[in-house]
Amino acid sequence: MIRYFIILLAFLSCIPAVSLAQSFGESITEEGAITVEEMIKASEGKKKFTCKVTGTVVSVCQKKGCWMELMRPDGKTIRVTFKDYEFFVPKDISGKTVVMEGFAWFRETSVEMLRHYAQDAGKSEEEIKKITKPNKDLAFEAKGVIVK
Repeated sequence: MIRYFIILLAFLSCIPAVSLAQSFGESITEEGAITVEEMIKASEGKKKFTCKVTGTVVSVCQKKGCWMELMRPDGKTIRVTFKDYEFFVPKDISGKTVVMEGFAWFRETSVEMLRHYAQDAGKSEEEIKKITKPNKDLAFEAKGVIVK
């Protein structure tokens, strides 16, 4: 009996651990990732800031998964798009932690684009019509994403 148990343990030790994380875009690792707060501080005064960031997803494009938003410490969000529109993320990852690699920059988003994003997020026509001013804020373009 002990012999069978030892054989079973030896067999099970050869099976790789199953990872629940999913990867999208270019292959990246979690090592060296900074928080959203650290990224905001580090990118101040820079035109473009290349980094690896971890944060919590608060919304995702409900049409294709072609963008997502991460929570910032100030309660606002940072919009994340994906390099050259080459990949998308699942539409059901709100509340999950992600690690992403790419670059951050400050940009102005037009009213037209803000309304498009609101429509993608499933907002009502009434909410969409309330968008009347462009938004200047930090954005991020990811070349790879890990969803935990």
